Formats: sequence, C-alpha cells, structure tokens
Amino acid sequence: MLERLNSIERRYTELNELMSEPEVASDFDKMQKLAREQASIEELVTKYREYKATVKSLEETQAMITQGLDEEMAELAKDEVKRLEEQCDRLLQEIKVALIPSDPADDKDIIVEIRAGAGGEEAGLFAADLFRMYTRYASAKGWLPEIMSSNETGIGGFKEIIFEVKGKGAYSRLKYESGVHRVQRVPLTESSGRIHTSTATVAVLPEAEEVELAIDLNDLRVDTFRASGAGGQHVNKVSSAVRITHLPTGIVTTCQDQRSQMKNRVRAMAVLRARLLDRERQRQLQEVTDTRRSQVGTGDRSEKIRTYNFPQGRVTDHRIGLTRHNLESVLEGNLDEIIDAVATADQAKQLEVEVG
Repeated sequence: MLERLNSIERRYTELNELMSEPEVASDFDKMQKLAREQASIEELVTKYREYKATVKSLEETQAMITQGLDEEMAELAKDEVKRLEEQCDRLLQEIKVALIPSDPADDKDIIVEIRAGAGGEEAGLFAADLFRMYTRYASAKGWLPEIMSSNETGIGGFKEIIFEVKGKGAYSRLKYESGVHRVQRVPLTESSGRIHTSTATVAVLPEAEEVELAIDLNDLRVDTFRASGAGGQHVNKVSSAVRITHLPTGIVTTCQDQRSQMKNRVRAMAVLRARLLDRERQRQLQEVTDTRRSQVGTGDRSEKIRTYNFPQGRVTDHRIGLTRHNLESVLEGNLDEIIDAVATADQAKQLEVEVG
C-alpha cells in the first residue's frame, strides 16, 4: 500500500510541475484535464503527507524517551506517544477508505422504482409507505423528488410507482436500498387481526445521460394510448400516455402521469436509459470476483434486505444483522443510521479487496 501511495504522491507533484509550464497554462482543455486529475487525488495526498509527518513525530518522541528524560518529561512524552499513535491509526484508516475506487455514479440523480410484491392490496399499501419514506428522506437532504409514473391500487396503495430524485449524492446514499423489503403487520384490509407478511421491491437506478448510451431509434417501438386514473376529462379524450419497448432487450417503459404526450415520452425514455444502464452495470457485476459479489449493497433485486415489523416496532437490515426499534421514525424518512451502517460494512468489504 505504501508503494502505491508513494506513486500517487509522485504523480501529484508531477501534475503541479506540468500545470506550471507555460505551454500547458495556455492550453485550456489540457489544463482542465490535469486540474481534474490533481483534484481527484489531492485529499489522499494531503492525508498521506499528514500521516508521514505524524509517523516521524512519533518516532522522534519515542527516541526521546530512550534518552533518559526526567520523570515529568517522560510522562509527557508517553502521553504524546499515545496521542500520535491514535492519530496514525485514524489517518491510516482514512487513507485506506480513500483508496477505495469511487463509484462514478455516486453523484448522479436517480430513478427509483417501487413495485408491490406478494401480499395483494397490503403490498400496494406498503409500496406507498416506502414511497413516502423515500420522498421524506430526499426532501430532508434538500433533493427534489418527482413522480414520473404511477399505477394506483384504488385504496391508497401503488402497484408500481416510479419517481426521480435530483440532488448531488442521491445515488451514493440510496443505492443501498435496492432489493426486497418485507413488512409484517395487521393489514388495514384484514378484520381478523392476523399478522400478515407482504413485500415490495425497490430498484434504485442512476440516471443515464444520452452520451452514456447510444440507443438506436430503430430498436424502439413507441405506442400511445389514453391515460387512465386521476386527471379529469383530459385522460379520456387524448392519447397522451406513452409506452416504449426496447426490442433487443424486451424492456418496456410506460409514462402517463403528464398531460403532454411529449413530456411522457421524454420521461419514458429517461426510465429506459436508466434501466439499460443498470442492465449493463448488473452484467459487469456478474463478471467480477466472488469476493466482489459478496459485497454489501450489490443491488441484487432478489435479495431480501430489510424487514419492517409493526407489532414490535422493529426494523431489521438482514445484510448486516442490524436491528433497531424505531420503526415509526424510519418510516418518517430517518434512514441515515441504517444507510450509514450498511455503507460502512460495504467499505469494510471493499477494503479487504483493495488493500487487504
């Protein structure tokens, strides 16, 4: 690891020298490229230099103790050694985390798809609970959630709801939410008071830009039809809803929530791009090592990740064995404690691969 850090530090110094050359300074594009590379490693280099300086101070202080200090000075030196050792450990851990390759999608806006699973009407109501939970979390973060497409059950639930979340870091936080969510409670639709188990699936997709995916228009079949559901007389008279089928993969996206056919088409295409990008990411995931596949938060759609138990007021994340008895707070959108714990576990597993 130290050899790798020394190499990165040398590259940082080299970049500084290159950027000071007149011919580079006069080339805007080249200057921007070098500046971006420098910025990407600056924090790591700063921490490594601080670590080396701390190690040097630690060695010097330890050497002083062996030189026969008086009792009072020796005690002070020992306290300083303890402080410096703790600082070295902290910096080394921060450096290891910084060495983990960042996910290029972390700062992207996202598209979240929630679908009712097993459990009939109760699963649809649970899907609505999850939608409310995520939109409250997004709003608390200062992100902008907006519904793209929905299919209601008629009693306040959703068979499916797709929404967009715009905001820096949205994917880095919510990517750990992909999977099967399970609820255990007495359904509103059940009069006998029995506890039922229902599920809903969540897929969190980084939004794909057009430049990332080349979609051949000849591969698309676009159908328009009259929207259904709420929306007044307009939905019965105008074929504003759009269904796009990607013929090579069979992926179908539908959008009918907007009054304009053009807006529905734009949103359906955005969902299609995100699904195609996610399909490619999942394909790449299958090609990595067994160690990598064992990571927390791989986004496996079939993985049961969390249970929400109403009788006990309990939330359990099965990936890391975390249980909390604050169900009501979690459903109000207070997800940071769970997401932080899952992200930390994911970092630990990645460290095993990256730096041993």
